[in-house]
Amino acid sequence: MHRQTELDRINRVAWNSADAARVFTQEKTFSDPGEEAAFGWLAPRCSGTPVLDIGVGTGRTIPLMTAISNDYTGVDYTESLLELARSRYPTRDLRHMDARDMSALPSGHYGLAEFSWNGIDCVDYDDRVRILEEMYRVVRPGGYVLFSSHNRGGPGYLENIWQLLPHFTPNPLKLGWRTLISVRRFQLGTLNYLRHVKLNHDYGAYAVKTAAAHNFGIVIVYTTLGEQRRQLAQVGFQSDTVFGSCEGNRIPDDVEDSGAWWFHFIAHKPMAACRFD
Repeated sequence: MHRQTELDRINRVAWNSADAARVFTQEKTFSDPGEEAAFGWLAPRCSGTPVLDIGVGTGRTIPLMTAISNDYTGVDYTESLLELARSRYPTRDLRHMDARDMSALPSGHYGLAEFSWNGIDCVDYDDRVRILEEMYRVVRPGGYVLFSSHNRGGPGYLENIWQLLPHFTPNPLKLGWRTLISVRRFQLGTLNYLRHVKLNHDYGAYAVKTAAAHNFGIVIVYTTLGEQRRQLAQVGFQSDTVFGSCEGNRIPDDVEDSGAWWFHFIAHKPMAACRFD
């Protein structure tokens, strides 16, 4: 069992909540236009190869990944969510596993390892590197990785508890309904925020901050384009492209700032890596 950090403790509570099960089982294909563009870019390059789906949750990405290849393995460290995925896709190879230690999986095997919905942001910085190192280990030379990560310069980083207050409307019935919903959300969100705000820290190239999702029930990493590209190179990957979440636009290599809520990073393990692994 991997050591449990403060981020682990907080975020695991959220992933085991009824709110997480509700959100993750909503009928949805791609999370955003950027993810759709990233899958479109990867599909012809990874078709038919073994694929690894990390942080599979309740199974949203299973149809997306199996459209690329039927040689599929999915893993998640939250047993309750994984059981929901197994009930929905009983014939798929779904395993209870922490992305920081995937030693049960073979090295140099997968043509694509994917970690969706900003799951890599939910561990601290050192563990983030461990996940990328494990992804590097399990993909074959020439194989690809795809993961999404919150943008330190995006609108999500500026979210605060005041957004939980009801939006004004001149319709008294709508305003009353919004107020009733907001009362509980604001109380719970404020309580969570006050519990977690001590962990907020801006390191410049990246930041750790309580996020609005799940009523401010999670604490995550927000990265910058430059820092994530540097981190990928540190692990040994060669960056290929980055897609912004909002419009699915491809972000040029020389761009350092973006207004996207989050990024979809694609990188590959160099063919020359087979001489060193």
